[in-house]
Amino acid sequence: MTLEEAQATVDKWIKEYGVRYFSELTNMACLTEEVGELARVISRKYGDQSFKAGESQDPADEMADILWVLLCLANQTGVNLTEAFERNMEKKTRRDATRHKNNPKLTSNH
Repeated sequence: MTLEEAQATVDKWIKEYGVRYFSELTNMACLTEEVGELARVISRKYGDQSFKAGESQDPADEMADILWVLLCLANQTGVNLTEAFERNMEKKTRRDATRHKNNPKLTSNH
């Protein structure tokens, strides 16, 4: 599925099942909440904390929740994520062409 197809899929779902999009501000709060849920899973899976009984341990599901809300926000604000992502990759490539390769923190064995 492409990003364009994902945006269209979300839009179709919202129109069919969701009644309407939540407001942009509500979706921004939802996005923040979902990022926090991913942080909780990552901190428990790879960090020092342990999971509570019954707590979600699936980072994939949390990442999909983040993507869902991001797709909603893109649709609401008229952002074509395919074009935005392509521009962002070009920017990163120009800006960071040698930056990371020359970073001793990344190239050392520490």
